[in-house]
Amino acid sequence: MFDIGWSELLVIGVVALIAIGPKELPGVLRMVGQYMGKVRRMASEFQGQFQEAMREAEMADIKKHVDDITDTAKTYTNFDPLGDISKQFETAIEDKPTPGEPAVITPSETAVSQDSAMHDNTAALPASVTPAAQGDVPAKDKPSNVADATPQVGSGA
Repeated sequence: MFDIGWSELLVIGVVALIAIGPKELPGVLRMVGQYMGKVRRMASEFQGQFQEAMREAEMADIKKHVDDITDTAKTYTNFDPLGDISKQFETAIEDKPTPGEPAVITPSETAVSQDSAMHDNTAALPASVTPAAQGDVPAKDKPSNVADATPQVGSGA
């Protein structure tokens, strides 16, 4: 801590022996040792209190984290995927129109049908390349690199 070597301790000892005298030197060294012990005890007590405060701060942080996890877990206690799906299925069946009744299209159904049209592979192709359009073109006018997508019924293959 102070970086005092043996040579410095020897100089301090010689000076103390000359200044204090050989008769009183053992009592002074005993007193210095007691003061050093008190200083060390105070330093260790301070360090212990500091570490205890750090542990309490960590415990408060851990407690907060556990409380957050507990709150999140409580939201999942009512999780019932089969029950939710069955409720949605029942409401879909109840909302289904009867055969004689005109169908009512909601905005969400319109968005779903538009979304499915966007993902339809044939909707993005030009009319000349779609399978239905290929069946309308005579065989002699078809390009050679486009395969016939119409099934051949009764061709024996």
